[in-house]
Amino acid sequence: MEKKPVNTRERNKDKSKQQFLDAVGKILKTKGYQALKVNDIAATAGLDKKLIYKYFGGTDQLLDEYIRTQDFWSNVKMEASDDEITDGGQAFSIHHLLEQFDYVYKNEELQKVLLWRLSESRKSLKKLTEDQEANGEQLFKSVGDIYFGDHARDFRAVMAILVSGAYYLNLYSAVNGSIFCGLDLKQTEDRDTIKQALSFLVEQAYASLKETE
Repeated sequence: MEKKPVNTRERNKDKSKQQFLDAVGKILKTKGYQALKVNDIAATAGLDKKLIYKYFGGTDQLLDEYIRTQDFWSNVKMEASDDEITDGGQAFSIHHLLEQFDYVYKNEELQKVLLWRLSESRKSLKKLTEDQEANGEQLFKSVGDIYFGDHARDFRAVMAILVSGAYYLNLYSAVNGSIFCGLDLKQTEDRDTIKQALSFLVEQAYASLKETE
């Protein structure tokens, strides 16, 4: 059987494009989004900067493609569960909140992208935000809104504060210091204390908002 010829040019192109995308991620982790300049990206990739224009059209297009290829919210997508939800989604909400708290802490590229998202307006970053909201909306509509009824917006407000607070603590520890309110955000014991507090606040929201019906 005759083998199909390997398209070496296309293979090299794909390899070079991935090198540029990897370089963007590396610079984000080590220097931040401010350092995403064409010369720095090319040097980190070990390739001629002309290839950025050839393969992507320019630095902005390269950055947009990098953002599009990062499935940052894959860990919070709503998926069907084999376990029946009998507590109004309380355990489910706590699980995803704590999982996201740890996920942001461990993902240095996501930390830099979150800071980038707060500092610059661009369509790909807006799309990242929209994807995040779409995943969250699935969770609220499938769980929280049904359970809380008229108080669904109150529950959303509580979760907004908890999620944003968890994000901020991780970003704070990654940039200018790890001590916040006397807790060291880089120490397992203190991070566990914060996670216990997040769980407690969700539990209190479920108890209090249900009592007001």
